Amino acid sequence: MSAPLLERLLKGDTRALARCISLVENEAPGYERLLESLPAGGHTRVTGITGPPGAGKSTLVNALITELLNRDQRIAIIAVDPSSPFNFGALLGDRIRMSEHFSDPRVFIRSMASRGALGGLSPKIMEVSDLIRAAGFDYLFIETVGVGQSEVEIAGIADTTVVVVVPEAGDEIQTMKAGLMEIADIFTVNKADRPKADEFVRNLRLLAHSRRSGNWETPVVKTAAIKQEGISELIAALDAHRDQVQGNSHRKALLLAEKAYQLIQHRRMRQLDKQALFTDVQQQMNDPHFNLYRIVQQYS
Repeated sequence: MSAPLLERLLKGDTRALARCISLVENEAPGYERLLESLPAGGHTRVTGITGPPGAGKSTLVNALITELLNRDQRIAIIAVDPSSPFNFGALLGDRIRMSEHFSDPRVFIRSMASRGALGGLSPKIMEVSDLIRAAGFDYLFIETVGVGQSEVEIAGIADTTVVVVVPEAGDEIQTMKAGLMEIADIFTVNKADRPKADEFVRNLRLLAHSRRSGNWETPVVKTAAIKQEGISELIAALDAHRDQVQGNSHRKALLLAEKAYQLIQHRRMRQLDKQALFTDVQQQMNDPHFNLYRIVQQYS
């Protein structure tokens, strides 16, 4: 990794940013030194956009981009997509809904494959988000795959987590409450121009009030992203939550510790040869005394 590349990154050069992301994703020689050279802090607001499939997450992100560009902000988007089972690339990498913004120099969009990660995120998402912070964007939106209740890892990465639902999800709220719903800093009811939306919003606000934590009561924001309605209100809620989080050193420490834990876990697992593990299991599984936990112990 050359010093000029890092200097270009810190100046907000999007080509340098794309190159740095590729180095990190491929774990090219010198990528760890690059990450260790990144400055601390930064003003980038990292927001996770998550929720069940079909909630309109991509349309909502597109509406947020449009509104923030009108405010002359620089925006980055990491769109995490399902992986191809053949080459592990992002299946939805074209991001058609955001295509109108591709040529805007104030917008950086990167698709990343989940590569089978059960939490709906790419294994390199934390490192990539820190590279984007270093490039000085005002907002970073991380749109996750949309795999349902297992999609809770985003809460350990984003400063603010937005859970997007639709009015038709009324019957599902109680079953979702113990999983995906618990990570919401902000609820967004998208497609709120549909019938019975107001009733659903009232019920969701009662649920949000019942799970109030500290000084922050999770707001419920109505949007109709395709019509650009409610987007200003959502941005106001994002800004209010950021102001609240900045004064909460305990929450910030928990967030950073969770990031560190996941990074350490990934680096330790990198030493595990999965093919060798498969070979051992295959060779031993027909032994009448086969015990999977003995194999696990050998690799621990």
